[in-house]
Amino acid sequence: MQFGASIYFTHVSRGWRAPLAIAGLLAGAFLLSSCDLGGLHPIFPVPVSPNGQDIYNTYIGISYPAIAVFLGVEIALLWVVFRYRRSVQPPGYVPPQVHGHTGLEVAWTIAPLVVVLTIAGYSFVELQKDFQPISNQQMTVVVSGHQFGWTYTYENGVVVHQEGTLAGDVTPFVVPTHTLVKLQFEGTDVIHSWWVPAISGKTDAVPGYDNFSWLKIDQPGKWHGECAELCGVGHATMQIIVQAMDQADYDNWMKQQRAALNPSPSPSSASGARTASPSASPSPSPTK
Repeated sequence: MQFGASIYFTHVSRGWRAPLAIAGLLAGAFLLSSCDLGGLHPIFPVPVSPNGQDIYNTYIGISYPAIAVFLGVEIALLWVVFRYRRSVQPPGYVPPQVHGHTGLEVAWTIAPLVVVLTIAGYSFVELQKDFQPISNQQMTVVVSGHQFGWTYTYENGVVVHQEGTLAGDVTPFVVPTHTLVKLQFEGTDVIHSWWVPAISGKTDAVPGYDNFSWLKIDQPGKWHGECAELCGVGHATMQIIVQAMDQADYDNWMKQQRAALNPSPSPSSASGARTASPSASPSPSPTK
């Protein structure tokens, strides 16, 4: 008797393992979505740029029909399971058969097709708006991905090197607030993918081919991202930090970068150069 009971409870416990595992995964995903992982919210970021907001709205818009379809399918499955389970049917019972029902088969073929095409069309139009080269930008920055880091080249020649590391924060990519910034992406070795969830979607940096995106941040702050393309052994180090500054702070920051790019000679070195220059000596008079 005890042996039979142990077999029964073992069977029941095994039957609950899959649902419990799924529930645990869902709970873990929910907790991660509410945690601040170094500024990166992997599931529901708070958008700070219009294109980031558009992508968020697209995600929400797709989620509604996806959830409705999921619930409809699950409810139908549960209804079939409980309505036609063998334990409540007479011996030899055969449930109603719908094989060959033309109307039903057309309906369950056309309905998913319409849903998928609608989602695809809606997403395509939205992403075309957010990942095309714009022409009304106020400044342009070339973003170059390499193993393992990012290089940001401004129009005035200033370059920010954002080398990957896991020891701390990387050098931030700085932009002014209230400014439409065109981003031009390129790769120098393999494919990388620039992704800051609060600002924009994933944009590939491909060798030999330029991709484009843009940003416009209206509040000061820092936002974290990462490379979203497996690009080699140092992939995990390719952090991204975007820092938005008020125009005055940005101008001061840019002035410092340009001063470091073109340092002016010190007075002591200039005077030393003049001292070291040979002095003119009178030429000897010709002999008669």
